[in-house]
Amino acid sequence: MSVEDNTREIEEGVVTDLRERMTYGGYLGLDTLLASQHPKSSPEHHDELLFIIQHQTTELWLKLVIHELDDARRLLASDDLGAALKRIARVKHIQEVLTQQWSVLATLTPTEYAQFRGSLASASGFQSAQYRQVEFALGNKHARMLQVFESNPADHAALEAELHRPSLYDEFLRLLARRGHDVPAELLERDVTKAHVYTEALVPVFQKIYEDAGRPDVDEDWRAYEACEELVDLEDNFQFWRFRHLRTVTRTIGMKTGTGGSSGVDFLKRALELTFFPELYVVRTRIEE
Repeated sequence: MSVEDNTREIEEGVVTDLRERMTYGGYLGLDTLLASQHPKSSPEHHDELLFIIQHQTTELWLKLVIHELDDARRLLASDDLGAALKRIARVKHIQEVLTQQWSVLATLTPTEYAQFRGSLASASGFQSAQYRQVEFALGNKHARMLQVFESNPADHAALEAELHRPSLYDEFLRLLARRGHDVPAELLERDVTKAHVYTEALVPVFQKIYEDAGRPDVDEDWRAYEACEELVDLEDNFQFWRFRHLRTVTRTIGMKTGTGGSSGVDFLKRALELTFFPELYVVRTRIEE
């Protein structure tokens, strides 16, 4: 480093002639990626770029979440619980990034957003096909949601395929059954196009897994115990994300209706009542002291 001009010299081995070579920008498709922000406000409002990039990066992370949940289910179906937990752990870290990301959008004041909100017309995060795929993959199935995507055949097909695929919870319960846990037969044979609903008979299964894990004299299934806690982490993280979404929307538009026609804040509040793995929360009340 030159003290005089405060610069760092390029090392001799660094490739600088990039003709006919794979480049950083080429590998990442940056020409396309960085040219994909198209503000609609006229004149263009300074803060609309923030709004667009916030949601585009969310969609990129959701693409990776779907990728990881797809493979986690494949691994569960092939009894490779350890590798499946690695995929789930990655999803948890992505969820943390997505939640923290709301703080950037929260720098957008009501006045700033109001100046370009009309440019969104009927566009809304409610229409995110990837978000719906993630919800479906975690078990919050809703067949009527496919109507929103009838105008986009690719999105509709992807969501319909997800509707008919076992959720992460379905695959986990099937794995537990194969390991000798007394999972109710109706859950193993259920219609996977429907959302999972609380099943009281499943709670004793989890109660045994948790209580056995705390007893040194029992041949416990530690991987099953670990998986239960990982699923609880997933749901907690999802709820944190929903809550941060709710609070960001509240501070930005107050009680206005959503651009897609929803009731806005009230609609988001109701989402907080949805749960993916209810028995894993109920069991905490049942564990013996």
